[in-house]
Amino acid sequence: MTMHSATLAMNEAMEARRAAGENVLHLGFGEAGLPVPESVAKVLATAAPLNSYGSVAGSNEARSAAAGWFSRRGHETEASQIIFAPGSKALLFGLLSVLDGDLVLPCPSWVSYAAQADLVGKAVINVPIPQESGGIPDPALLEAALESAIRDGRKPGAILLTIPDNPTGTVADAGHVEAICRTAAKYDLAIISDEIYAELSYDSAAPTPLSVAPDRTIVTSGLSKSMALGGWRIGFARVPKTDWGSELMQQLIGVGSEIWSSLAAPMQAVAAHVLSEPLDVTEHIRRARFLHSTVGNAVYAEFIGAGALCRRPTAGFYLYPDFEPVRPRLAVKGIQTGPQLVQRLLDCYGVGVLDGTAFGDDESNLRARVATSLLYGSTIDERWRSLHSDDPIELPWIAKELAYLHGSLRDLVRGTNEA
Repeated sequence: MTMHSATLAMNEAMEARRAAGENVLHLGFGEAGLPVPESVAKVLATAAPLNSYGSVAGSNEARSAAAGWFSRRGHETEASQIIFAPGSKALLFGLLSVLDGDLVLPCPSWVSYAAQADLVGKAVINVPIPQESGGIPDPALLEAALESAIRDGRKPGAILLTIPDNPTGTVADAGHVEAICRTAAKYDLAIISDEIYAELSYDSAAPTPLSVAPDRTIVTSGLSKSMALGGWRIGFARVPKTDWGSELMQQLIGVGSEIWSSLAAPMQAVAAHVLSEPLDVTEHIRRARFLHSTVGNAVYAEFIGAGALCRRPTAGFYLYPDFEPVRPRLAVKGIQTGPQLVQRLLDCYGVGVLDGTAFGDDESNLRARVATSLLYGSTIDERWRSLHSDDPIELPWIAKELAYLHGSLRDLVRGTNEA
């Protein structure tokens, strides 16, 4: 079996093109694209001498900080309910390894969920997302999909939600989340809620199944998105405070002991600092949220202006445009599938996006995932200035990229007989 995450493959391909001197507009990778706050860098430097193995689940300081972080959000949590790992991706894999049954996924959904399910031998039951937002199966379709899967001999055991969502950059409706929790209870499904983008919800706190079904919900999160620390690989999870949750924690610790041993000690020090939420950290996240929202909505306007359908982003730094309204114009140019659309954008304009098939969509759909967070500058200084700007789309490096995207999209959808 040979696999390679589509997002990582895209990033490597774009960096290779850039290194070869090509002009590229990198909208294909979910790197948060911001610098490290000074206090966080100092914590890491101070903790650098910590080189001993630690507890698999994490240090008392890190686990207590994460427990406090959840508790301040209205979900009372003890340190014993927390486990750390080198990235939430490792924890998701661990969960899929130990939970029984097949996996229910919204479609489209993040590229690694289905791949990890395949690696651990789980079948995937895909359910389309609702019109309003991504990250969750359409509640109106979920029960019928489960009944159909059961008739086909599958055994649904867990449902995985992404709130807020990647790839659509939207936040699920609270009523929809409640309905899904009711269905999960009816069919005795464990709920995995991937909330790594929760701190980047633009206007209000994102809903969470923890508020509805705390005894069957496992939350995964990390610092890759809110703090732009993707390369530091700091992930954590919260399990329920029940006998099942305690058993699940022991199973996760067992998996971790055989795979990652423990999160690197200096990174645990960083986690303890960030999750205690000092003022400079909360301000950094507030500014990041504003930047992602402002640039994301500017990119959204470009796709809408080019004739695509798209849900307006409400969190994170993604869009999921659909070029169905301009299909006739694209067909004249030989573009009839999502992969062909993405290849034309790359070959003719150097614009890198991911086609919808990477997220489980049908290749006949003219859809792509667009990441906006690498538009903030090519140097640390530019990224700092983007983060602290009250009008980031007017900064020359961002304005230049937006103008290039504008021209590329307009040319893409222009009819062959138009000037």
